[in-house]
Amino acid sequence: MKDRNYFVHPSSYIDDNVRIGESTKIWHFCHVQSGASIGRDCSLGQNVYIGSNVKIGDGTRMQNNVFVCKGVEIENNVFCGPSVSFTNVKNPRARFPVNGSYTKTLVREGATIGANAAIVCGHIIGSHAFVGAGAVVTEDVKDYAMVAGVPSRQIGWVCECGRRLDETNKCGCGRSYRLEGDCLKKDD
Repeated sequence: MKDRNYFVHPSSYIDDNVRIGESTKIWHFCHVQSGASIGRDCSLGQNVYIGSNVKIGDGTRMQNNVFVCKGVEIENNVFCGPSVSFTNVKNPRARFPVNGSYTKTLVREGATIGANAAIVCGHIIGSHAFVGAGAVVTEDVKDYAMVAGVPSRQIGWVCECGRRLDETNKCGCGRSYRLEGDCLKKDD
């Protein structure tokens, strides 16, 4: 289709009933399944898999080999590093299939998920959170939290720009934050 306003490499498969936003680029060997929705200005690197009915917001970047299964929703401006994998069944067994009953996962606005991280289903990754490379997320991640390890644990706080905050919750970019209970809030 010459008049479409997005790019799909000829080696990729886009099933019927998929919505792809303007200026999105889908590179080599990707597969996007039926019912998926991909926002404007997104980039899907080589060999990305998007499951059926997955929702991906505007401005999202997925590096090579990212696996996003049915039951995952990703908001705007999320970064997924190479080989990030999501799951959608808590107790998978080949002999006892779940017959379409998948556990939901939500990745909030502006979050970053580092290379080779695994996201166990049923959790929320908070707005502007930062999941370190190789982490295994087994519980919710707070807004602006930095987590790392297996299983992942919070090791600090990050700014909207992605830099780690200092001990006074200030960033070199000029933004500052305050703790309210165990949650971080951006100063106005």
